[in-house]
Amino acid sequence: MRKFILCLILVPAWAQEPLSLHDAVRLALRENKSLAAAGADDHASQQKIVEARSGMLPKVNYAESWARSDNPVFVFSSLLTQHQFTTDNFQIGPLNRPDFLNDFQSRVTVDQPLYDAGMTRNAVKTARLSQKMTGEELRRAQMDVMAGVVQAYYGAVLAEASLKTAEQSVQSAEADLKQAESVHEAGMSTDADVLSIRVHLAAVNEQRIQRAADLDVARAGLNDALGLPLDTPHALTSALEPMNTPAAALTDLEPGAVEQRPEARESRFALAIAQAQADGARDAFKPTVGFHAAFEADRQRFIDRGGANWLAAVSLHWNLFDGFADKSRVAESADWIAHARANKERTDSAVRLQLRRAHADLESAEQRIEVAKAAVAAAEESLRITRNRYEAGMSNVTDLLRNETALLESRTRYLAAVHDQHIAATMLELAAGRLTPDSEVLK
Repeated sequence: MRKFILCLILVPAWAQEPLSLHDAVRLALRENKSLAAAGADDHASQQKIVEARSGMLPKVNYAESWARSDNPVFVFSSLLTQHQFTTDNFQIGPLNRPDFLNDFQSRVTVDQPLYDAGMTRNAVKTARLSQKMTGEELRRAQMDVMAGVVQAYYGAVLAEASLKTAEQSVQSAEADLKQAESVHEAGMSTDADVLSIRVHLAAVNEQRIQRAADLDVARAGLNDALGLPLDTPHALTSALEPMNTPAAALTDLEPGAVEQRPEARESRFALAIAQAQADGARDAFKPTVGFHAAFEADRQRFIDRGGANWLAAVSLHWNLFDGFADKSRVAESADWIAHARANKERTDSAVRLQLRRAHADLESAEQRIEVAKAAVAAAEESLRITRNRYEAGMSNVTDLLRNETALLESRTRYLAAVHDQHIAATMLELAAGRLTPDSEVLK
């Protein structure tokens, strides 16, 4: 029976696959559902280029129709196109009151633009810029997913470490309670000391329970970021330890951030698209030239009693005046250029601000690590001295509990500082536009 119970305990541990941060990021890039939509948009934008290029290709259409009427004009023209017109059809009676006539018409047309005033060229340029813009949106989505995975991963690691810290505090409080009961039995303390430690033990037990619940939520959040079922078990192998981050001057990072950030590149593409559309609005004042060809077969019956004809034509279209609509479109396009340029400047400023915030957060986290590390060492030593003094009857229980609480808080602050360092380092890479699956912060 004991072996059976032991197997039940060990099975969940065996089912947990080791998962490093690097593996988690690559898994998310493959499984996260938000990237599927961005990938579909990127593919659709590539098709827009093909669609735009078709503007200078010939358009071939086929049409089949049937008509029946006794309208004199219809009958007269249909007989001509069917090659069935005779001298009898010139008689006044048949001309004014002809019999019903069928006309089965087959028609093939070809339209080929010869010069379209640059409209196709601008359409292709706009489509290409839009495709590049969509590619940057996909890259931004991937970077956001990677940053989200880092936050969720280290959130789960922090939750595990915090739970272990709480469990250590519970064990320490239980040891203090046993010691207090021994001291009380020896007549060296009062009931109040024992009760105070029991209250402290209940408090740290509550923290342990809360942190166990936080761990369950953090693990579910990680699975959500990975695009997996929320209950998927993992054994997280990337430890929550301080990083050795190379110092980088903010002035060295800003130019690259403005150049490489997807948001900044999108704003530049948006400005280029607005300029291309302005060119298109001005091209509306230019003439267009096209070629049209048609082959037509008209028959009284579907397969016989008919004739065929063809047509070839070259036409020029020049919009001389359209009620100032073209002029308004040119003015509107200038406003859109100004709008896009303002958005670009605003985006560049926002990129610089986010970079500075990430850089400051990283420096702050690294300084907090050093302070918290020293505080943990001091709290451990203070608790050791206080516990020895309490056991010797030279210190009261209040000092003991205060040092227990101080140690728990300092350990918690240290873990939070290390967690924040990892997140800040990732966010700095994100803000600099350098976050990739192979970035050092993800290893």
